[in-house]
Amino acid sequence: MAQATARPAGTASRRKQTGKPFLGMLDAVLVDAPTEFSFGGEINQEEAQAAWTWMVRDLAADLIDVDTVDATPENVAALDALVPELLRRARQALVNAQVNAEANRRIKSQVGGDDAWAKLPVVLNALRCRALLDKARSFGRAANGMGDEASLALAMQSMPLQDQAVAALLMQAAVGQMATPSRLVTAAIRIAGGGGEAQLQRAGFQPLIEAIFAHAQNQIPALSQAGTFADMDMVCRAVDRFNRLLRAVTGYVELTRGSRWSMIAAGLTKTISERLDPKLREVAPDLNQALRKREGVDRVDGDQILSALNGMYLLATVRDSRDSLAVNTVFDQVWSQTGQALEIHVERNLNALRLNPHDSVSSARLDAALKMAEIRFGQDYAETMRRAKEVAQRR
Repeated sequence: MAQATARPAGTASRRKQTGKPFLGMLDAVLVDAPTEFSFGGEINQEEAQAAWTWMVRDLAADLIDVDTVDATPENVAALDALVPELLRRARQALVNAQVNAEANRRIKSQVGGDDAWAKLPVVLNALRCRALLDKARSFGRAANGMGDEASLALAMQSMPLQDQAVAALLMQAAVGQMATPSRLVTAAIRIAGGGGEAQLQRAGFQPLIEAIFAHAQNQIPALSQAGTFADMDMVCRAVDRFNRLLRAVTGYVELTRGSRWSMIAAGLTKTISERLDPKLREVAPDLNQALRKREGVDRVDGDQILSALNGMYLLATVRDSRDSLAVNTVFDQVWSQTGQALEIHVERNLNALRLNPHDSVSSARLDAALKMAEIRFGQDYAETMRRAKEVAQRR
């Protein structure tokens, strides 16, 4: 990847794609774009790509060969060795931009606009701290296994809380590895001597709370998936993760009415709930469509069954995550509708099997209904109905 000879500006290779931002070196702090709220320790993918493209194409064409930019271990090692020189050139470019209006205009254009320009110091700081990001990730993974809150609190005090810019990046990296982020918050409260906003901020833990918010916000884009082949497992994981993250703040921190943290929590809840609302409203119609007997040649539509099952999995996930959502009214309505509909469909298909034990379509439809019923009512109900099906088919 690195090379000793310069590549002339304007060559075809200069116009090629520049690959993954920084070859994955900053992945620990990257989030999806766009974002409603901005936090000090996150860099969205578009900002990272803009900064990386600027460096490769406009700052270090003599150091980086875009023909061979890919994230092989050799290239990552080569880039790591080049980072000090890249940072030196970037700092010089920023100094020139501060004292020269034309240089300022040109560099903003090269970087990709005002937003990318404003985030550039964070990108450069993340590059400077790249080795610490891996250590922060390791800390997050290790913290999952720390059973003693006092030990976790002691470990957290090793974070460079006096440097909030660096702490923001490290907390962003660490929180991404935490299965139960609330444990970090309770440890911070222990250190701060209380759970008030002002207490946590005085103790240097603003980066922790904002990293949790940043990761919660980063779950929202997964909900944009739609259609039969949407990855519902990903959607459900995002809803569950959002709940764990947001509850880590709202369930433990004493938020001040009208404060920035309070407004962020409310804003994220509103956004994710608005994304979930239409998906929840589709669950009952999809279920009925999937389990209804067809006119003419009766059959079971596998795609519709999949959509209905996906909807039931989402409904169950929302049930377990309601503390962080604002969907109580629509959830209660859909929960009731699906319960009534499943009871009807199960009984209807059982009756069809009692009349004709060899009705393969009714049997398949009942199997699908019982999978959904197990999600809605629990395993005991589903097993009871499966035994009833066996009795019906033995007649």
